[in-house]
Amino acid sequence: MSRRDFLRRCSLAGLGFAVPIGLQSRARGKEDASASQGYDGPFYVVFNASGGWDTTYLMDPKGIGGINRLYQEGDIVTAGPHKFAPTAKHIKQGMSNEDFFAKYGVELRVFNGLDFSVNNHTPCARYMATGKLDSLAYPTFPALVAACRGSEAPLAFLTFGNYSATGNLVPMSRVPYLQSLNLLANADGVEGNPRSPYHDPFVSSRIEQALEAQFEARVSEARLPRVERSRSMLYAAQVSSKALQRVVPFIPKEPSKDPLAQQVDISLAAFKGGVCVAANLSIGQFDSHNNNDVDQMKLIPQFLAGIDHLMRKAEELKIREKLVVVIQSEMGRTPDYNKGNGKDHWSIGSIMFLGQGIAGNRVMGATDEKQQLVPVNPQTLAFDKEQGIRVRPEHVHQALRELAGIQDHQFSKQFPLGVAPKERLENFWS
Repeated sequence: MSRRDFLRRCSLAGLGFAVPIGLQSRARGKEDASASQGYDGPFYVVFNASGGWDTTYLMDPKGIGGINRLYQEGDIVTAGPHKFAPTAKHIKQGMSNEDFFAKYGVELRVFNGLDFSVNNHTPCARYMATGKLDSLAYPTFPALVAACRGSEAPLAFLTFGNYSATGNLVPMSRVPYLQSLNLLANADGVEGNPRSPYHDPFVSSRIEQALEAQFEARVSEARLPRVERSRSMLYAAQVSSKALQRVVPFIPKEPSKDPLAQQVDISLAAFKGGVCVAANLSIGQFDSHNNNDVDQMKLIPQFLAGIDHLMRKAEELKIREKLVVVIQSEMGRTPDYNKGNGKDHWSIGSIMFLGQGIAGNRVMGATDEKQQLVPVNPQTLAFDKEQGIRVRPEHVHQALRELAGIQDHQFSKQFPLGVAPKERLENFWS
């Protein structure tokens, strides 16, 4: 099997992943994250607790009015400004709230009382991912920041599920397993074995020079038919094989048994190799309509352990200080239980952040004793029930764009969020 056949079969989903190249920016002659230089950060990671987490069992505890059954108000734990539900006695594996906030509380920035406006999974997931409720065209934040900061990176936007629209700004990359990443990074080797190359280095170099020339000729045309465009993407993927080889030293020898940890390992290898800008990570089954307490006490610790895995491994790879981490879910759970001991959809929730440019040890916003949000003043972020605003995902996404320094980029302007200047969250990260 030839090298070209190998890549073609990969692109036809034989391995379940794709190799994207930013054709549009290259055709415009932009100098983005090049194959020779590599993208060097910041790296953006969005963790999604898909299905709707119970925030009162995490960063917005209540312990009153029967909202939770595993603890009382007097059991709520504090760490600096953070208040959280005690979970250490109720979990079998994973990371407890006590350990998570003790370890990351000084870096963590929490916002409680986020208004999702609706409580259905599909629109809520889209709203949280993009900051736009009434459009299917908007890109997710990780896709947008990947397009703005490094669209030439071979795996600029990695996604492992959840809502992943790109707005046609940057290709979507799916690399489901570490072995898939290894095969992709070693595309010049037979079955991914670098010791068995398809061609000698001299031959490979000449082939890549020819392919590069063909690629440049094709993308220089004003308009490309769909078939020709697809072929150009394949050529570009072949040319980028050397860039992807930078990932190889950072692929763990043994894959983790935990799915979220596997997503983390793939993302970190791609970050460290300079071939990725942003990653969209996700685990599901948080939709606890039955047996809420059992499900949440299983999933929340697993979720927190995945975040901890990211931070520890990033420290080992010496890129921890370059991470920007968003921790979210598309909805919360109701303040009361249904007949199946579960909790249903609730259109008010929370979000957490940590990483580069984010001042931690801070809690903003709140919900009251009935789990209803408290409006805040967008200039001071102080509670203001009379004149304050209901903070919604578009406010958060506007702040994220400003944090990433892409609020004035042409791609961001192409997808305006419609946040009035007087409603913009000032000093949201400071």
